[in-house]
Amino acid sequence: MKQLRKNDFIMLAVGLILFAVLQGLIAGRILNSFWQLNILIIGINIIMAVSLNLINGYTGQFSLGHAGFMAVGAYVGVICTTNFHLPFGIALLAGAVAAGVLGFLIGLPTLRLRGDYLAIATLGLGEIIRIVIMNIDYVGGAAGFKGIPHDTTFAWVFLIMLVSLFIVKNFVNSTHGRACLAIRENEIAAESMGVNTTKYKVIGFHNRCGFCRHCRWLVCPLLLYY
Repeated sequence: MKQLRKNDFIMLAVGLILFAVLQGLIAGRILNSFWQLNILIIGINIIMAVSLNLINGYTGQFSLGHAGFMAVGAYVGVICTTNFHLPFGIALLAGAVAAGVLGFLIGLPTLRLRGDYLAIATLGLGEIIRIVIMNIDYVGGAAGFKGIPHDTTFAWVFLIMLVSLFIVKNFVNSTHGRACLAIRENEIAAESMGVNTTKYKVIGFHNRCGFCRHCRWLVCPLLLYY
């Protein structure tokens, strides 16, 4: 445990040094707009990859509906800033909560399925969300949302990336993470040993990890605002 905490502090220090260097290069305009955009996309993709790895990699559940839930978070966030003129941070949290709640409600019945059936069900749910959004004129329909402010900065992306990495890492090393690994290795054996497989699938599905339950749902609002 002490070794894990020591490693956490070392990685946090390295992350802060990296942030200071990149932020200095951006503030000094040493990095042009092309490289700044790519750095933002890299940070956002890291958040997405880490969060997706929790359900697909560590828990071993083949889910294909993440894009639909991320779209819900994105549209809720952009409505909060563009139509209701709320601060950017509050909009991110609103999008995270909306998508997290939807993921929780849909995940409870869906994640009782296994294997190909789970993949088909989550793919269908993602398509349903996409079709519904495309037919709502309030959010621009198929043409997309117009007039989105460019509020995403390197500081926002890097902070959320660090938080996501820290939470997922510590979740995997916890007793709950070990239960997810047991489900991946042999779901029937894990269930016979008393592991609530549906519960831990839902936890992995929307990354409910204690300190920040829905950090991965911040990804799509960030994508819209950069």
